[in-house]
Amino acid sequence: MASGKSQVSGFREERIGGNFSIPLNYIVAEKQTPEILCTSYFIAFRLITYLCPVMSKVKNFIEELRWRGMLHDMIPGTEEMLNKGMCTGYIGFDPTSDSLGVGNLVQIMTLLRFQLAGHKPVALVGGATGMVGDPSGKSIERNLLSEELLQHNLQSQKKQLEKFLDFTCGENAALIVNNYDWFKEFKFLDFIREVGKHISINYMLAKDSVKNRLDNGMSFTEFSYQLVQGYDFYYLYHHYGVRLQMGGSDQWGNIVTGTELLRRKSSSEDAFALTTPLIKKADGTKFGKTENGNIWLDPKKTSPYKFYQFWLNASDADIKTYMRIFSLKSKEEIEAIETEQDIAPHLRTMQKSLAAEITIRVHGEHEYKIAVEASHILFGNATTESLKAVNDSTLLEIFEGLPQFNISLSAMEAGIPVIDLLAERTKVFSSKGEARKMIQGGGVSINKFKVEDTDLNIKSSQLIQGKYLLVQKGKKNYFLITAS
Repeated sequence: MASGKSQVSGFREERIGGNFSIPLNYIVAEKQTPEILCTSYFIAFRLITYLCPVMSKVKNFIEELRWRGMLHDMIPGTEEMLNKGMCTGYIGFDPTSDSLGVGNLVQIMTLLRFQLAGHKPVALVGGATGMVGDPSGKSIERNLLSEELLQHNLQSQKKQLEKFLDFTCGENAALIVNNYDWFKEFKFLDFIREVGKHISINYMLAKDSVKNRLDNGMSFTEFSYQLVQGYDFYYLYHHYGVRLQMGGSDQWGNIVTGTELLRRKSSSEDAFALTTPLIKKADGTKFGKTENGNIWLDPKKTSPYKFYQFWLNASDADIKTYMRIFSLKSKEEIEAIETEQDIAPHLRTMQKSLAAEITIRVHGEHEYKIAVEASHILFGNATTESLKAVNDSTLLEIFEGLPQFNISLSAMEAGIPVIDLLAERTKVFSSKGEARKMIQGGGVSINKFKVEDTDLNIKSSQLIQGKYLLVQKGKKNYFLITAS
């Protein structure tokens, strides 16, 4: 594994991509287990340089996609065109939500790698196409959103994209555009004359996104979607010098409609297309979803703790794929970590490394540290102090699914004997005798503090966030008591 001693005592550094590294604490046990611990001054510097394309150039964009398993298809000549010099390429993002999800990270990382290879990335947020609705991969037509809601979603997504791409690095600085800007004054009759006449019905019917919907029917609105997306490429080609459109493999039909429109309408033969594979988990289920729904980049929709847990809980069958797609580590570094994972999969080295890297990139170091501390509350050696440091909303997420009891805050203010609290006011124990025996045996902790006195009085001053008590019974049984 590519690592070296840092000047921070007790730490080593692990690369997170190119020349960038974060400190890893070496916990001395039977085996050295790397636990990611980030110090403020170290990460602050790394985050400043983290996304700078100058610091970590990708020599060949296509080769980079190939070894990472991120290349599905491309028009012949694409690689040769890219190797000639800087190219401007774009990817479109669906504005039907006010947050991008981890499913969008595949395309965000594609744009980021494109920029790291010295090219100019353009992120198109579909203010106009969002009003139509992309039928690709859909079995039924989606509800159309109002213009007001779409604009709100667009602004929210722009802020998220700005966390990944460099908009101030000179010639290949990233750009965000909104296709509503060139469609809002485009009259229907002008559109069907200038665009529709160049693409035949037979050509449109041959697309999988259309053929797969013919049995159930599709509206003219959705049928025309590929013309709208095709015109995006045409407009960006002529106004922004865009030569390449990229997207998921389900977008191939829409993307090549753009190259076809350019060929027929303006005899342009130097427009290219490239797609990445759709990511599925090893069990066949859709990537980016859990039993509770999508994993979002917006912390209001998916907390940093749950975001971190999503990556940390990735299966061994999936983590190697995820690491290559979502990490900025080099090929050599990833292969070294893969070897470590193969030798000791129970240490989950890859899961910890990727969870740290992506959580820091999306939510920042502070939220990452809180997520790690929160993870230790139920699954590690957390302290009372670390429990107190976690905010209220994260605590509730950690405790979700635990047996819970409610008691009155006024009773807590007066003080409750611990035996009464655990066996009468709540049902942590079925009897006072059982509670007393477990305490005497050292098997009870409250807020990560071991209870040793059976006559201990529990008061409101001991409540976490002024309302919670976390009771641990034995090694694995937890209960949440809420005072209100």
